[in-house]
Amino acid sequence: MDFRFTQEVEMLRTMVKGFADKEIRPRIEEMEKEERIPQDIIKKMADLGFFGALIPDEYGGSGMGEVGYCVLIEEIARAYYSASTVIGGHESLACSAILINGTAEQCKKWLPSAASGKIIGSFALTEPNAGSDPSGIETTAVKDGSEWIINGHKIFATNGDIANFVIVFTLTDKDKKSKGGITAFIVEADREGFKATKMHGKMGIRASHTAEIVLEEVRVPESNMLGAIGSGYSLAMKVLNSARIGIAAGCVGIAKEALDLAIKYAMERKQFGQPIIKFQSISNMLAEMAVDIATMEAITYKSAWMCDQKIPYERESAIAKLYASEAVDRVVDKAMQIYGGYGYMADYPIERLYRDARINKIWEGTNEIQKLVITHDLKEKGKY
Repeated sequence: MDFRFTQEVEMLRTMVKGFADKEIRPRIEEMEKEERIPQDIIKKMADLGFFGALIPDEYGGSGMGEVGYCVLIEEIARAYYSASTVIGGHESLACSAILINGTAEQCKKWLPSAASGKIIGSFALTEPNAGSDPSGIETTAVKDGSEWIINGHKIFATNGDIANFVIVFTLTDKDKKSKGGITAFIVEADREGFKATKMHGKMGIRASHTAEIVLEEVRVPESNMLGAIGSGYSLAMKVLNSARIGIAAGCVGIAKEALDLAIKYAMERKQFGQPIIKFQSISNMLAEMAVDIATMEAITYKSAWMCDQKIPYERESAIAKLYASEAVDRVVDKAMQIYGGYGYMADYPIERLYRDARINKIWEGTNEIQKLVITHDLKEKGKY
C-alpha cells in the first residue's frame, strides 16, 4: 500500500499552509471579535481555487478529489477552524448536492461560478423541529403551474447569510415523509420572500457564518428542482456521508495545532527547575495526543481515498467522523492541561481550540447518529 500523497496534493498543502499563515493567522483576533470571515479573505481563498477542490475540471474546478479537499480543510482548520467552515458549507455540502443530483444543465449553470467563488452556496436541511431526524422537516414546497412555492424555517445553515444560492430541503408529500416525500431545490438568495439572518452567540466557531433562514412564499422555477420529486432524503444522506470526511479532516487540523502548541509550551515552561516536558506525566500526554492524531489521520484519509476510488465508504466516513470528533476533544483537553491556567485564558489559542472543537460531535449528524450508521452497516453485512 502506498500511503504517500501525490506531488500535486503536497504542493496544495504547502500553498494552503503558506496562505493560512500569512493571511488568516494575523487576523484571528479580529474575526473572533467581529464574528465573521471578512470578504477580502473569502475572495483571496476563491482566487486561489479553494472553492473548487471537489469540483471536476469540466465545471471549472481543480478536481483534487476528496483527498485533496481534506488536505485543504485540514490546513485551513489548523490555522482557524471558522475559516474552513466557509469552504465546507459551500463545497462539501451545497456544491456536492448539485454534483450528486444535478442535471447536466444545472451543473453547467451553477458549478463554474461556484468553483471560482463568484457565488457562494449553503445547505439548509436542519429546522427547529428537525435535527437528527430530517424526515421531520416542516418546510413545504407546493406546485403552482411551472413554479414551486416554498414556505418554511431553517436553522444552523452554514454560509446562509452570505450565500448566493441555498440547497433547500422541502416536504412535497406529507404522507410519504422520508420515504419519497422530501425534495430539494436550488434557491437563489435574492428571491422575494427569502430572508437569512446570521446567528450569534455560538460557543465556538464564532466567525463562521451560521444562519437562520425564513422562506415566505418563495417561488422557484421547475428547473431549480434538484433531482426527481421525492429524492431529497436520499440526496441529503449521500451529501452528509461524504461531508463527514471533511469534518474529520478539520479535526485533524485542530488536533495537530494543539499538539504543536503543547510541545512548544512544554519545552519552554519550567517548573521545579526544569522544562515540564521532562516530567513523565507531561510526556505521556504528548504521546497519547500523537497516537490519537495518527489514528484520526489514518481513518480520515483512508475514507477520502475510498471516496475517490468510488469504493463504498459509508461506514468508514461515519467511523472517521465519530472517532476524529471525540479524539480531537481529548487532544485539545490534554493541551489545555499542559498549559494549566494559561490554557484557560482567552489570550492563549488553546482556549479557542477547545471551544471550536466541540461542534464536531454535533454537526453533519451527531455522534449518536454515526453509531447508528455504523451498526446498520454491520447488520446489513453481518460481519466487519
